[in-house]
Amino acid sequence: MYVGKPSAIVVVWLALFQGLHAHLDYKDALTKSIIFLEAQRSGKLPPNHRPKWRGDSALDDGKLANVDLAGGYYDAGDNVKYGLPMAFTVTTLAWAAIQYQSELKATGELQNVIDGIKWGTDYFLKASRKKTLYVQVGDPNADHQCWVRPEDMKTPRTVLKIDENTPGSEIAGETSAAMAAASIVFRPFDRAYARRLLNKAKLLFQMAKLHKGTYDGECPFYCSFSGYNDELFWAATWLYKATKRPEYLTYIHEEAITATVAEFSWDLKYAGAQILVSKMFFEGDKTLENFKNQADSFICSNIPESPYAQVKTTPGGMIHLRDGANTQYVTGAALLFSIYSDFLAEHNQKVECSNKQFDSTHLMAFAKKQIDLLLGDNPNGRSYMVGFGQNAPTQAHHRGASIPVGTDSSNVNCPMSFVYWYNKDVPNPNELTGAILGGPDINDQFHDKRWESVFTEPCTYVNSQAVGVLAKLATKSIA
Repeated sequence: MYVGKPSAIVVVWLALFQGLHAHLDYKDALTKSIIFLEAQRSGKLPPNHRPKWRGDSALDDGKLANVDLAGGYYDAGDNVKYGLPMAFTVTTLAWAAIQYQSELKATGELQNVIDGIKWGTDYFLKASRKKTLYVQVGDPNADHQCWVRPEDMKTPRTVLKIDENTPGSEIAGETSAAMAAASIVFRPFDRAYARRLLNKAKLLFQMAKLHKGTYDGECPFYCSFSGYNDELFWAATWLYKATKRPEYLTYIHEEAITATVAEFSWDLKYAGAQILVSKMFFEGDKTLENFKNQADSFICSNIPESPYAQVKTTPGGMIHLRDGANTQYVTGAALLFSIYSDFLAEHNQKVECSNKQFDSTHLMAFAKKQIDLLLGDNPNGRSYMVGFGQNAPTQAHHRGASIPVGTDSSNVNCPMSFVYWYNKDVPNPNELTGAILGGPDINDQFHDKRWESVFTEPCTYVNSQAVGVLAKLATKSIA
């Protein structure tokens, strides 16, 4: 049947859409995603540091508390070091290195990922002392009043901690998970370092359990709305994976409090723990079926074809839970879908959502779509990763990237710093290569403006969750 030729507009649109889809270079995106994490490093930078516009910063961190807390990561576009999101960044980066070791090795990025993990764990080893964990360096109220490079900041580097008298089970639990997961990464080639990490992980888990309480010192920026039960479950799961000691499995069976959820983020770890435990169910421990069912529920809540789908998406199909760093939910879902698809394929399993079944291929297709939407295969025809793909953003909400190298921003008073560098509608002078920004709103609208942080602020935990999926996509043929 003759239906006529497509219009010139349709031809152009199809060519553009297919061109974008055909040229998504996952390996390049992977490399750049890791470079962004390097740009977020605090402390004395190593000689092989790739973002050349960054320099040493915050070398005296911890001095106010008579401890050395130099190092670690700035979480986003400001100059504060927050323990909870930093630990989650390390845990998810370590998970990528464990699950996708061969893929990362094939892309040439495994060592860079390991170095990124160690940058975090070296800091946590310094931050964890006896029955104390230092959880924040920097005063956000003062920091947010100044728009200066981290190399030049003069705002107070206030130190906050948790201990027996000031509990913080979320942060202690997440840091325990990070150290336990990282110990698995280092064990094959540095057993002594892995043992140090694991010993700290055990102590931090005990601290989180024995002195239960929510720490609100990182509010309003990193308040744990979900409470600490997910971090305790998450930490116990990683400790069991790292040690195979029965007390951690007993904790999972008898003490862990779990919940059915539809998101995975720095604040909410249930789904991640459930998927890890599901592997144990597939391997024969049928007493863990409830956790496997909850992992399935996470899948059913997110995959659009499911009768139980409840997570909203943009018109283009991108997950959208809330404005402000929404892309963390995109990369988080992609990571969990990718890893669960591996487990399903390995054990020939499927996820049942009422009358529909989804196998590993369905799950990986969903993960791939979410990553593709971030990288440019979307209705806006633009990438949300700086320095990657078509029409990439240029005004990341980021102090270091927006101030020219060689400018002594410390000589500019705080109000004028916003006039000089924050409010100027021009591209950043320093490319924040690989940063996945906050992304579009629920209607796929995106404003590449530095001052609209809900769209343009990057976060370490957005990128850390993307690393494993990008490595898999870069090395495997996935339709």
